[in-house]
Parts: sequence; C-alpha cells; structure tokens
Amino acid sequence: MTVAVDPMVPVLDAPARYASWTPIILGALMATALSSILLAFGATIGLGVTSAAPTWRDSSAALAILSGLYLIIQAVVSFGVGGYIAGRTRTVSAASHVSEIGHRDGLHGLAAWAVAVVLGTLLASLVGSAALTRSNASLPAARTSAAEPLLSYELDRLFRPASRAANVDLAPERAEAGRILLTSSSHSGMATDDRAYLAQMVAATTGLAGPDAEKRADTAIANAQTAIARSRRSTVILAFSVAAALLLGAVTAWAAAAAGGRHRDGSPMPRWLGEATL
Repeated sequence: MTVAVDPMVPVLDAPARYASWTPIILGALMATALSSILLAFGATIGLGVTSAAPTWRDSSAALAILSGLYLIIQAVVSFGVGGYIAGRTRTVSAASHVSEIGHRDGLHGLAAWAVAVVLGTLLASLVGSAALTRSNASLPAARTSAAEPLLSYELDRLFRPASRAANVDLAPERAEAGRILLTSSSHSGMATDDRAYLAQMVAATTGLAGPDAEKRADTAIANAQTAIARSRRSTVILAFSVAAALLLGAVTAWAAAAAGGRHRDGSPMPRWLGEATL
C-alpha cells in the first residue's frame, strides 16, 4: 500500500518524532479561540444556563437543555477545527510507517484537544477567581454568604420593612439569614430552632409582629427551596453538557485530525466524509 504525498508538504528523512508540538499548539490555540468566540456569541443571543434574575424563577428546563445542546455543538465545531489543523499541518517523516500515519494524526488531534481543554480551564479559573476576589475582598467572613446572589431577592423581601432609617447596614443579618436559608435544601429541611431564630431576626429588624414575621420567614424558606432546586437542576444540566461536550470534542478532534492528515497526503477521505480527494 502506498500513500500519495503532496509535493507541497515537506517529507523529512530524519527519524520521526512521535509528537510534533507546533501543530498541536496551533490546533489547540485555534480551538480555544473559536470556542471563546462561539461561547460569547451564544451568551449574546441568550443561550446561557444562568438566569439574569437573582431568584432563578425565569430559568426553565428547556432553556437549560438548549444551552447544553449549543455547548455541545460549539465544542464539536471548535475541537473539530483545531484537530483538523493539527493533523493537516503535521509534518510526515519518511521514517514513519504507513500504518502509523493515521494513528499519529489522530493522536495529534487528541493532544490539541487536551491542550485546548487545559487552556480553557485555566482561563475560566482565572476569570472566576478574579471575580470572587473582587466581590469579597473588602468584606469580612461574617458579612458574606454563599447565598448571595442566589437568594439575594429572597433576602431583600425577608428584611423589607414598612419604613427604615437611611443608611442602615444589614449585611451581617443578610449573611446570617442567607446561611440559614441554605439549610432549607437539605434532606431533613430547616431545623425548628433555625426557623424560630429567623422569624425573631425578621421581627427585630423590620418591626413586624410575631405572626407576620413568622409568615414572612415561611415564605422566604419556601422561595429559597424553589430557587435552590432550580439552580441545582441547571447546574446538573450544565455539568452533564460540559462532560458530553468534552467527550464528543475528543472524538471529533481525533477524526478531524485524521481527515486533515488525509488531505495533507492526498489520500481518499473516509466514507463519512465522502470520497472526495483534495
């Protein structure tokens, strides 16, 4: 079996290196850049799993599923382009065995996929870390809570009085109430003493009577359970979509790199790409 070699592609007589990092890095950078563009475009047209409303009331399963499908599609496109570039630009050495050329092209595409995933993870971690540091840098631990911004609207309604003096700082109370509301999503639910304490906090802060404060606390607990459940559902869909996108991206990068290698060598394409020869 012979493989036609494009005269424009240099063939080296030196022993072949198993991995050529120049096409791998080039494919990874292209995949990362294209993925960033497609994700930004998807966020612009509203295909985001996160809700703009702090209560998550307008987030739906259909929107989350559609966002997950878009995430998978952009991963297939991005990693496919990156893998193709990695395979197309790889230099074939005369020392390479014919049966190994396709496998090495696929491995270069897979390596480009792995580098692109690492780059994307690092970028996401840096952006997320900077955002968290900037938002909580000036606040002590007692004045912050993981309930913000997920339950920010529930906390606003919980401590909404009929009248309030100007410049009243409720950050410590909001943080403590937020941590209590988060316990409502546990299997056992909110403890009775926590519910009573939350009602007392509402009464002391807003000036409401005992029964009214308890009613407002119960409403906040129910709304918090709904918001947490919807947030958890969207997170599960997002995590599954990311895993599926990465897995399909790896397969696509391998196949695209193999196709790029066939284009480089002037070989016929597989049946799933047609029998066209470039």
